[in-house]
Amino acid sequence: MTIQTATLGYPRIGKNREVKKALEAFWRGKSDAETLLKIVRGIEADNWQTQRDAGIDHVGVGDHTLYDHVLDWTVRLGLIPERFRHLSGLEQYFAMARGRDGIPALEMTKWFDTNYHYLVPEIAADAKPQANFEDFLATVGRSQIILGDRLMPIILSPITLLKLSRVEGNFAAHLDQLLPLYGDLLNQLKAMGVTAVQLHEPILVTSEANDLQEAVTKTYQQLAQAGLAIHLVTYFDDLGTAYPWVKALPVAGISLDFTRGNNLELLQRHGFPADKRLGVGIVDGRNIWKIRPESVLSTVKAIQAVTENFWIQPSASLQFVPHDAARETKLPEPLRNVLSFAAQKLGEVVMVAKLLSGDDANASLTTLQAQWSAFEKFSSANTQVQAALKKLTADDFQRSLSYTLRLDRQLPLPALPTTTIGSFPQTSEVRQLRVKYKQGKLTEAEYQAAIDAHIADCIKLQEDIGIDVLVHGEFERTDMVEYFGQQLSGFAFTTNGWVQSYGSRYVRPPIIFGDVARPQPMTVREFKVAQALTEKPVKGMLTGPVTILNWSFPRTDISRQEQAFQIALALREEVADLEAAGSLVIQVDEPALREGLPLKLENWGEYLTWAVDAFRLSTAIAQPQTQIHTHMCYCEFGDIIQDIERLDADVISIENSRSNNRTLQEVTAAGYSHQVGNGVYDIHSPVVPTTEQLTQQLQAGIQTLPLRQIWVNPDCGLKTRRWEEVVPALKNMVAAAQKLRGEANAKA
Repeated sequence: MTIQTATLGYPRIGKNREVKKALEAFWRGKSDAETLLKIVRGIEADNWQTQRDAGIDHVGVGDHTLYDHVLDWTVRLGLIPERFRHLSGLEQYFAMARGRDGIPALEMTKWFDTNYHYLVPEIAADAKPQANFEDFLATVGRSQIILGDRLMPIILSPITLLKLSRVEGNFAAHLDQLLPLYGDLLNQLKAMGVTAVQLHEPILVTSEANDLQEAVTKTYQQLAQAGLAIHLVTYFDDLGTAYPWVKALPVAGISLDFTRGNNLELLQRHGFPADKRLGVGIVDGRNIWKIRPESVLSTVKAIQAVTENFWIQPSASLQFVPHDAARETKLPEPLRNVLSFAAQKLGEVVMVAKLLSGDDANASLTTLQAQWSAFEKFSSANTQVQAALKKLTADDFQRSLSYTLRLDRQLPLPALPTTTIGSFPQTSEVRQLRVKYKQGKLTEAEYQAAIDAHIADCIKLQEDIGIDVLVHGEFERTDMVEYFGQQLSGFAFTTNGWVQSYGSRYVRPPIIFGDVARPQPMTVREFKVAQALTEKPVKGMLTGPVTILNWSFPRTDISRQEQAFQIALALREEVADLEAAGSLVIQVDEPALREGLPLKLENWGEYLTWAVDAFRLSTAIAQPQTQIHTHMCYCEFGDIIQDIERLDADVISIENSRSNNRTLQEVTAAGYSHQVGNGVYDIHSPVVPTTEQLTQQLQAGIQTLPLRQIWVNPDCGLKTRRWEEVVPALKNMVAAAQKLRGEANAKA
């Protein structure tokens, strides 16, 4: 029996970040739309050819995007908010993604529990969608030339699209409007000779699935009328209690993730329909380790005992991993040999299929087993770290005084104190400094002197603008996670391991391969330089343990909790050293705290317990007079606000600009008692907010939360912005805060 293979998506950024470069050139007016599209389509075609050459039988197509695949389907379905309708084409598309003068962009939030951000569709109660699938059909047509009958168009289901949207009005009514449009798309694909499609339905692995049974059943009954083979694709978790009715849907196949959740147990308990094909997501599409052959083969053989009608595939789209581990020649060989990026995962999918088909792949299997044995010898344990974890007591997770008792001991500040989140623009000059230092063209002393000059300029700028609590600008940091990982043992770093976070924003997640420890202070030198330049307080700036973990590729041999606690112990030492150096304000950012939530509500408690404890372990060592800040952005807070309060941070800064004050309202409605940094303007947009706009935003905030609890700041770091955008925006922000501060003082 020959086992076939499939893919559910592929990295769309280019092996050398060609899409980023093309986008940013287009936005700067350095190239035109034709050039941009030519580059993007060339990479798309290379991806198809790569998957075909690897031996993949069914290649997912249509996942490539200029910015975000959810935005693509929003535009294709004509779900354009009123404020963008006077625009058209790419001008409209990028305005929805990034905003423009006087027009805020769509809200951005995390794609399920990944570090990918999608743009949230806004669907008004009176929305009248009008589809235009021309670009998608053209993509499918181009893929037919390369893939022939191997192609499988990837379509985002109307159910998942609506559930990920900000919807006004009746859900069922909106679905009724969308279903005929989807039906037309399937008919047009059928007319092109397409025989099968993937309908991606990740919403079914969440706790909402059973509430959607009627809508989902109706959707697939209607779409089945087109006569195409529909493969319903789920990933990121198991189907849970929805499995029995999902497997009965009128579809040709169902894809399940066997790297997360309990889909194998569901399969064994409830069986699988003989008339459907099972997509076995056995190669992890979200981590960078090669398969453990014994575990994978054992799982697949257990699946074979239930059904013989299946194919092998990654667990999810490969957009969450880098392109090719073979390019990482600077990593130690034992580590490099067990890494699997997108190109290697294609090979693993094919290898597993060949082993199950009886083809000769035993040599590859033997090599893989030897590589894992060599790696296990290479990554020896750190006994000191493991001993420290065992000695932890309840006192290590608790500050010495409660929030209300320590509040009066902390630095006095005016009403509506102003600050920023931490980073300032990373100009080409700053980036070149790091490149020259790595290349040995600058000595350490020369490099530090140059960084210190940027710190001095940044401090002076903030003082001139009138900001109350300053930052040093983070010019020495490439990335808020990478910077710390580079100074901690147990982490490894790639050269070309880029993955997309959103739009043209790419990151290189560190790889956690061993026990984590801090050999020496990581941020104290730069803090001392900055604080010596001003009488105002300068924040010590750290990234929290959960964010470092969630934005890295973690180990799979120990729990995520243990890895978080190891990182927390290292950060705890850094907090103590910053405090000893004179820091009165220390910010420990946790933007990824909510991102790590399990997709099923019933599993939240366990995660939130250890995630909050990891933060507390990092910060509880701080003395009462030290003000601990944290930062979270681009996620919803209302349903976990009690857990956020349990962090026991003195101040939390939040995104509040794209959400139109909804985030602040959620915090207030939940009775949050600590201080809140109101993220008053969107740093992901090049638009400079006016003083009047910022004043209105703050006035709305004051109506929501008591004045004494509010700080004023941008909604995130300023690293990606240009100085000519940052300076006027901050001036306007401070002016707005001072205006309202004066009005409040006058009333007092």
